[in-house]
Amino acid sequence: MNTTEKLRKHALSIPEILLPNSTIDLAKWAVIACDQYTQDRDYWKNIEQLANGTPSTLSLIFPEVYLEDSGRTERIQDIHRAMHEYLDPAGANVFATPLHGCIYLERTTAYGRVRKGLVTAIDLEAYDWKPDTTAMIRATEATIVDRIPPRMEIRRGAPLELPHIMLLVNDPDKTLVERSGARVRNNKPCYDTRLEPEAGHITGWAVSSEEDLASLADAVESIGKANTCPDGSCFLFAVGDGNHSLATAKAVWEEYREANGLTGETAERHPARYALIEIVNIHDDGLTFEPIHRVLFGADPEELAGFVKDKLGGTLSVAADESELEQQVASRTTTCFGFVSPGAKTVLESPDPALAVSRLQPVLDEFVAAHAGVTMDYIHGTDEVFRLGKKDGAVAILLPPVEKSSFFSTIAATGPLPRKSFSMGEASEKRYYLECRKLFS
Repeated sequence: MNTTEKLRKHALSIPEILLPNSTIDLAKWAVIACDQYTQDRDYWKNIEQLANGTPSTLSLIFPEVYLEDSGRTERIQDIHRAMHEYLDPAGANVFATPLHGCIYLERTTAYGRVRKGLVTAIDLEAYDWKPDTTAMIRATEATIVDRIPPRMEIRRGAPLELPHIMLLVNDPDKTLVERSGARVRNNKPCYDTRLEPEAGHITGWAVSSEEDLASLADAVESIGKANTCPDGSCFLFAVGDGNHSLATAKAVWEEYREANGLTGETAERHPARYALIEIVNIHDDGLTFEPIHRVLFGADPEELAGFVKDKLGGTLSVAADESELEQQVASRTTTCFGFVSPGAKTVLESPDPALAVSRLQPVLDEFVAAHAGVTMDYIHGTDEVFRLGKKDGAVAILLPPVEKSSFFSTIAATGPLPRKSFSMGEASEKRYYLECRKLFS
């Protein structure tokens, strides 16, 4: 098999990547994933001020903090209009000549960690989010079907796609991402910029020569063999971030494919069959797994903590301050949950060492269902837990750390985890939109 055939067999396709031309300020162009800071409108207002009317991916995305606001149709129309304008040589003319290849990147976060990645395209036909799937690309968390249709409105007919999807690969020998980096890192970068606001730095190098792509294909083939099960199925990639975005991409492709009767080579060539993503090695030292915390609005703090205790067992205690609560929840010897509200900081020590979120989420769902007017959201970062926990009517729940060592084996054995179980890094470490790809003409 040649390079293209090897990659196709393993659900990969070499994309035509669009990057801004040299006149564009990348620090204003790059914007964090749309599903971050969903309770912090001030963050997104600050991003608008940073962009200050210059070309920015902010014009091409729908921050989810605004998803329930009025005017959604008009906002989506504006997004598509901006995409057309950025692509138009007679308009904004934002993009340089497309890069046929992948991009190896190094992301230095505000925490000093360096995470390596490989931007490429995956075949949506090889992805399935359903719990019992044996697909090559699998979801790691439960998919909330109701969240797909609003996202389909944005992707359907969009001239461009921007990735915040990150796939994990089980590559202990570091033959794919890291070896690709070793081959190209001494070349001139195709981008190099700080990330605002205060989110570190990112540098990317093209992986585009025949030799580099052949090396990449050989690595994927080897990893595929190592991750093939006795039944012949191969679990090659696990969705680390952007599960609903990837599910949306697949839904839009299936809808378009059926509506237009696309089959065979015609279907295989269509850009919408593929999605631009970043591959990250789960064994990357710069990759951390962080829990996604919960916040309930309209709940009584004492009633909520007592309800969870009754369901999970354990003992409740009061922490002296934020530092003590955080320290207890972060302990590796016990499983603890922290409840933060304006009136109290409470710790529930649970006797069950099983994956914390898999036990907590059904209990919270039951509480919300039994209490009219109570709503729940998912938040990233300890600071956000304590910030929201100070608001009247809010109870923020701090979850314990997530172990990544047995991640692939757990997903393979039990299927996806509960929704919003973990995050790859803190909120500011999430993927920034930078690369683009043409989708629908």
